[in-house]
Amino acid sequence: MTPLFGRRARLRWLHLILGGALLMPYFLAAMVVIASLRPSSTLFASLPHQLVGFVCALPMAAVTALFAPARPLSAGAARALCGLPAGRQLAEGPARTRQARVRTAAWYTTHLALGGVVSALTLALFPFALALVVLPFSETVRGSLVVVPARELDRPWVLALAPFAGVVTLLAVAACAALAGALLAGRAPVLLGPTPEDRLAAAERRAADLAARNRLARELHDSVGHALSAVTLQAGAARRVLDSDPEFVREALAAIEETTRRTVGELDSVLGLLRSGEEQGAAGTTGPALDALEGLLKRCGVPVSLTVEGGPGPVPAAVSREAYRIVQEGLSNALRHGGPGVAVELRIAVRATDVEIVMDNPLPERPAAVRPGGGRGLRGAAERAVLLGGRAEAGPHDGAWRLAARLPLRTDGQEKK
Repeated sequence: MTPLFGRRARLRWLHLILGGALLMPYFLAAMVVIASLRPSSTLFASLPHQLVGFVCALPMAAVTALFAPARPLSAGAARALCGLPAGRQLAEGPARTRQARVRTAAWYTTHLALGGVVSALTLALFPFALALVVLPFSETVRGSLVVVPARELDRPWVLALAPFAGVVTLLAVAACAALAGALLAGRAPVLLGPTPEDRLAAAERRAADLAARNRLARELHDSVGHALSAVTLQAGAARRVLDSDPEFVREALAAIEETTRRTVGELDSVLGLLRSGEEQGAAGTTGPALDALEGLLKRCGVPVSLTVEGGPGPVPAAVSREAYRIVQEGLSNALRHGGPGVAVELRIAVRATDVEIVMDNPLPERPAAVRPGGGRGLRGAAERAVLLGGRAEAGPHDGAWRLAARLPLRTDGQEKK
């Protein structure tokens, strides 16, 4: 009995009754039109006229389902009441394409048609079946059951078989509702499921979300990773000369304090973007730019020889931020592999069309231990350059380690600021 009266069957029955209720305005409008064409006092009591009104109501329902909001409303009801097959999903959002609207109209019309039939059977046969069940035990019911002649109700075999006929009628109504509900559940993923355009839009949204999260991850890696590298090396150097050079220790502690304070601010900013979940905010992540480069070089923990070529022309904010992060990652890499005493040569050339960054530092005498999960920083620097339409490379060059990046000042659809 579960397929006929279980929880899923009851929900599907309710979904069909909802379809019948939605059909009523269209049915009444169709009957009003028929009444204007064929005036009759028995119009609403005539079964043929009711069938004509039912058939005329369905095209009216199909037309209203062509509007975009019909799909999310239908999908929400189907998702809650239809008991969809496992793993089958329905589309999200309004129907934007012609194909999606036609599918929604087909679903809506089918839902209302089956709902109208099941609702009519429920309203007509359910009370009749209950009356048959109690017929042998109630003279009041026998006197009010006008569909059966009174003389027939006096026969013992009629009274004996009436409850069984009532139960069979109930089972028949339940079976019709179960079959109609199963049919709707099977058609829902086809008619309300995502179209190829919906899947493409969803893939684009996922790609945009992933790109935004990758950008935030690079921001965290570059800012926090650089700060931890600098603080670790400065703390280690201060510990080694704690007794012999107190002045150096004070300078190291001051640099550690400044670095951690700045990094905490950047960390709060990035975590705020992650909590907000706003794509626009993530895409436009703010951060230090080239004008803050002097402070970075002072507290980076390594001696840096800086050469700036080109005029002081304006650099787009996005290019300036990415250039700062690429320099920061190069310094972190030099600290990580060369130690606090390694000398770094940094050259930044601002030209009319691009910004070139070249950073050289001596190769370590012996390779540093590779940290698990390491190497993301240089890959992140290359990704930053590629996103701007440029390129970045890192590797041995003339006996030194070189990080070279070229960032265009103007990309497609971006005006130079």
